[in-house]
Amino acid sequence: MKFRVDRDVLADAVAWAARVLPTRPAAPVLSGLLLEAGDELSLSAFDYDVSAQARIEAEVAEPGQVLIPGRLLAEISRSLPQAPVDIVTDGAEAVLTCGSAEFGLVTMPVEDFPTLPQMPPSIGAVGGGVFASAVGQVAPAASRDDTLPMLTGIRVDIEGDSVSMAATDRYRIAARDFVWRPERPDTAVSAMVPARVMVEVAKSLRGGEVSIAMGDGVAGFESVGRSTTVRLLDEQFIDYKTRLSAEWSLRADVRVAPFIDAIKRVALVAERNTAIRLSFTQGQVLIQAGGGDIGRGAEVLECELRGDDIQIAFQSQFLLDGLTGIETESVRLNMESPTRPALITDVPGDAAPAFRYLVMSLRLS
Repeated sequence: MKFRVDRDVLADAVAWAARVLPTRPAAPVLSGLLLEAGDELSLSAFDYDVSAQARIEAEVAEPGQVLIPGRLLAEISRSLPQAPVDIVTDGAEAVLTCGSAEFGLVTMPVEDFPTLPQMPPSIGAVGGGVFASAVGQVAPAASRDDTLPMLTGIRVDIEGDSVSMAATDRYRIAARDFVWRPERPDTAVSAMVPARVMVEVAKSLRGGEVSIAMGDGVAGFESVGRSTTVRLLDEQFIDYKTRLSAEWSLRADVRVAPFIDAIKRVALVAERNTAIRLSFTQGQVLIQAGGGDIGRGAEVLECELRGDDIQIAFQSQFLLDGLTGIETESVRLNMESPTRPALITDVPGDAAPAFRYLVMSLRLS
């Protein structure tokens, strides 16, 4: 095998594919990137649960395949000088040359690399910006604790041209609705997709559309020459929609950017996992934290309150995760009492909010 490729294009593709390589592979070959040179150059990684494949242009002199240690190739690729990269196989070695730099990389047996799963049938597509925004809003609420796999996923419910995404770690629920372009108008699908994979797909988007595929317990995402497949989680999930549709007697609207900045400032004196206290009165909200061994902080912002005065507390990062998902100038906090969860939404005007974030309150001491 012998080919030449642009240095930046190679480094970008290798970094993208290598992100799914397991830290502790079950077999040595799973730590490798499979490079296949033909009409184009493809780079593939697979750990039996998640696959990633990037396709890029290359000048191929001799077609072929080679399996190279992926993380090492990623480190080398991003450190190369600005010059075309030549890779040629020579026995059990892949020789990489870039300018005056040369590396001889010991290859692994291609025949031991598992066959990549087939991409399931496409069920529709959505703009990359919408997809990335929705995942960014919902994913922070997914759990990082693998002991309950259901909580580590993003629930995707598709009904015709409507898509709902949701995630929860039991302490908050984040949900986002958006419109997409289904392959069939009667499309109806529900699936649990690992959140970490959705986040990586969203990070890699560079415009265009994202094609979404589902079938045989596998989800697939494809955009701009890059494709990912992932094994789905168990479909079991909470009935989150009823929890987000409660009636609220109190409502406070606050400009979101100053609100986020004030919470971050005040939280500097809050010990880990302690509360941020919000005191809403007519025309203003008092943000407070601390009071222990470190110190205390407070800041006042204007707000529009409808209902009685209320003091309520939240874990600061949980509150910030909800606020950073807001895409309107102001955020709306829907509340019932200091001991009940609060619903954070956009200030939507006449339309129903597309993003909803339900977060548990903390007991005030």
